[in-house]
Amino acid sequence: MTNAGLEGVVVADTKISDVDGERGKLVIAGADVEQLAAATSFEGAVSRVLAAGGAPEGTITPAMISAARAAAWELMPRLGDALDHPDGMDALRTALGHLRVTGGEVSAAAGAVAAVAAIGAAPVFVAAWSRRRAGLPAIAPDPAATHAADYLRMTIGRVAPEDAVRALDAYLVTVIDHAMSASTFTARVIASTHSDLISAMVGAVGALKGPLHGGAPGPVLDMLDAIGAPANAEAWLLAELAAGRRIMGMGHRVYRVRDPRAAVLETAVRPLMSPRLELARAVERAAAKILRDKKPDRPLAANVEFYTAVLLDAVGLPREQFAPTFAVSRIAGWSAHVIEQHRTGRLIRPASNYTGAMP
Repeated sequence: MTNAGLEGVVVADTKISDVDGERGKLVIAGADVEQLAAATSFEGAVSRVLAAGGAPEGTITPAMISAARAAAWELMPRLGDALDHPDGMDALRTALGHLRVTGGEVSAAAGAVAAVAAIGAAPVFVAAWSRRRAGLPAIAPDPAATHAADYLRMTIGRVAPEDAVRALDAYLVTVIDHAMSASTFTARVIASTHSDLISAMVGAVGALKGPLHGGAPGPVLDMLDAIGAPANAEAWLLAELAAGRRIMGMGHRVYRVRDPRAAVLETAVRPLMSPRLELARAVERAAAKILRDKKPDRPLAANVEFYTAVLLDAVGLPREQFAPTFAVSRIAGWSAHVIEQHRTGRLIRPASNYTGAMP
């Protein structure tokens, strides 16, 4: 019997994260996502998830991540036309492929070194791509800044307000890992062949680029712009459903209730006084009611992308940068899974049913 989407198939034991879709609960390396986002910086979350994956204790520090950003900046002249791609995910995928892999080792220590290199490089490459797209020069990283603060500064060209940095840091922590998503599974399949971590990152970015996985935050913002005001929400949403189109930011493959990450990000964006926040709340309420009435047999609630759009817009990132920003965080989770797969997994080789003609 086939299972086309592998739903319910367990492919790995992991200590990195767990999703309970019925209860709307996400645990990352032993902590509820709400607790982790409130109490931990992105650098702290990186150390936590990589340690859960099996990276040697003490091998990941904020200073190492800062040094990796500096090393990525030094690599910039050798990226060729990687950052000329019109799509940020294409640019990130191509640029990551320029990171050097030392030897063919698949040890936890070698994986941790490669992980730090990729984690440090991603914000440098994405910010430089964004500025090039706007006709502006790239900005060198600041070794004294936090990861979130430096990413914002390298993108917008100035030191960002502290509340914007805190909001972005909370976002990076919140989306750092999410069990066996399509991109994570891609990374683990590549790692299972004993390929290197950077190759797994390139493959995972390719999976994340697909609109069914990481492509909805920008369209959520487009939806809010089209609606314009809370009073317009119900009529606009009903027209979309009547036209056979889906409501952006609503529904999730796993969660049967509201995505817990949506609540974290809704809280994180409040101090920024975004004019879109009240509109987003009104649209979410209207969408939830309409979807309950129209599709009572399918639980469809706000997912992480709904308030991702509001938060990333409020901190000053252009919407074309939303999907690459997700990758800036998730590279840490992917890396943890690669290290864990190298340590505990075997070659992933599922079977298939042949349905073609026989000779």
